Amino acid sequence: MERWQGKVAVVTGASSGIGAATVKALANAGMITFGLARRVERIEELKSDLPDEAKGRLHSIRCDITKEADILAAFREVEETCGGVDVLINNAGLAKGGVGVLDAGNTQIIRDVFDTNLVGLALCSREAFQSMKKRSVDGHIVHINSILGHMVAPMGTINVYAASKYGVTALTETMRHELRLAGTKVKVTSISPGLVRTEMPTSSALAERPCLQPEDIADAILYVLGTPPRVQIHELTIKPVGESV
Repeated sequence: MERWQGKVAVVTGASSGIGAATVKALANAGMITFGLARRVERIEELKSDLPDEAKGRLHSIRCDITKEADILAAFREVEETCGGVDVLINNAGLAKGGVGVLDAGNTQIIRDVFDTNLVGLALCSREAFQSMKKRSVDGHIVHINSILGHMVAPMGTINVYAASKYGVTALTETMRHELRLAGTKVKVTSISPGLVRTEMPTSSALAERPCLQPEDIADAILYVLGTPPRVQIHELTIKPVGESV
């Protein structure tokens, strides 16, 4: 992680779970870290978990990832404060349990899931890349995907979540080609965890299955960021021991 010392990272969905673990890990690793979330007070509370020398590296910006105006304002604030973005962690995600694709009256839920998991991710990636391109930075974009972005489990109760994550898988490959064809050395990585013990799982049945911890995914992010400039970790799948899917 030496190459990222003093560089700027943006993490979406940073108020809890994987996002919270990630902003703490990046700030501890020496990065100036901006956590984006609707509940910024939670990000401010995370500073109490950091050593004194890292507290000043963690910043929070209120941002609803489903609103383009919020995304543009957040990236503008990062640019005005620190010059621009070197690393983007697209972590914000939404799963609506107990709702099927074919259930009546689910239009807003479908829109919310796609707007959070796919559209917001694409817009944040765009803004981060434009910042990197403007400053000739060989940055890194990381998508927190899911094993459900590669297979559809026979659950039938989390709506279009898998479809949105399949979209993340496709966007990762699309972005890799675009970055290559643009002649850049910007990396893009998809990290696909199995079940992680966060606020997202909505049923006790899921909660009783083998689970990863948010810190496991934060460690994986540090790993992919720490690879040499010549190394592209394109897809990293992480499952808890005993996972049946």
